[in-house]
Amino acid sequence: MRVLYDVSRLLSRAERTAPTGVDRVCLAYAEWLDQRSDVVMIPVRGRKGRLVMVDQTWFRDFVRSLRARWDGRTVNGAARHEARLLAALTHDQRPAESVICPPPADHKPARDKPRVLRQFFRSRHAAPLPAADLYLNVGHTTLHEADALQALEQDGVDRVVMIHDLIPITHPEFCRPGDADKHRARVVHTLRHASSILVNSRHTADQLAAFAAREGLTPPPVHVAHLGIETAFAPGDAVRASRPYFIHVGTIEARKNLAQLLTLWRRLEEEMGERTPSLVLVGRYGWENEAVLDHLQRSPNLQGVVHQAENLSDGALVRLMRGARAVLAPSAVEGFDLPAVEACAMGAPLIASDIPPHRELTPQARLIDPLDGLGWLDAIRRATLDEASKPAAAFAPPRWDDHFAVVAGAVGLGGSSPLAAHGEGE
Repeated sequence: MRVLYDVSRLLSRAERTAPTGVDRVCLAYAEWLDQRSDVVMIPVRGRKGRLVMVDQTWFRDFVRSLRARWDGRTVNGAARHEARLLAALTHDQRPAESVICPPPADHKPARDKPRVLRQFFRSRHAAPLPAADLYLNVGHTTLHEADALQALEQDGVDRVVMIHDLIPITHPEFCRPGDADKHRARVVHTLRHASSILVNSRHTADQLAAFAAREGLTPPPVHVAHLGIETAFAPGDAVRASRPYFIHVGTIEARKNLAQLLTLWRRLEEEMGERTPSLVLVGRYGWENEAVLDHLQRSPNLQGVVHQAENLSDGALVRLMRGARAVLAPSAVEGFDLPAVEACAMGAPLIASDIPPHRELTPQARLIDPLDGLGWLDAIRRATLDEASKPAAAFAPPRWDDHFAVVAGAVGLGGSSPLAAHGEGE
């Protein structure tokens, strides 16, 4: 099978030293397609409403280098910040200041222009696309315009698209201005022109069905395939901190409910003083996060207690998650919430919001309504004071092999070949 794999999102992540959840999915698909003997992967990207080829040999090298960087097998510029964070968590006494990254307005990393130019010139702009059986898009890119999907449909190429969530449509107040219209266009074009749709949870499937009904559209076949967990997220070595700490993993944005979490941490600090547990927010600054930045930068009660880090390798991230008193996932809305599932996969205690994706994917976690501030405060307080080690609830993490078995069936491939194990660099 000749597969046009849309790599637009992966190419846009060329300079990142750590992935988001959607980035992980895009990379996993690239590796899965590349190692199948019954697939010819043809990487393509969107350009001015159409698809153009990306050099296949260059792209394979790019995927390998991206995996090495995200696993932590290549050194990145975050090592110094990572060392400061670990020193703050393992010190006997509360640090005078928090360890945080500069906010977005002050932090503009220099772009690697040669790398960007290589991406550009490795695309064959003028050459027509080769004959193909399938177009696969799992990154939401290229879909805001219908031209590429329509052209593929006219050429008789099957079109399989993954929808990760409908949050910009259902909860636009949590997203950047304009994202609602852009994402609505993506979903409408997918419903109209895709041969089949992949979704990451039953909740996302339900949201998609409700949206299609409101729009008067009949969706193509929809396949639910829970995302896989990479092998680095398993029980193992952990950070040994002198004082209890909690961790949240994910982009710092409004829907993550972090402003409320930091308000609760201020209350904890007022009650517990020097015995206050630390909180680590691992993730890039996103959007609609002014309240979080105000807490991090201006609250004296949170200085030396709440820390923030980004661009951590998987090796550093999993050690931090394993050593935490609990992983916190207080989101108001999610499509899948990969970090929450990863926490359960490694046996870390999880306190999560009582929302449909968490009930579907992490039912053994302690689930609390995201609006129940006092309930969250009590759970964090209890976890802080309870030093007894409790065995983690039994959890069978979703596997990429199972995910790709569903995908193989959806696109008409034979049995799914095993996905190569990751996490060697941990």
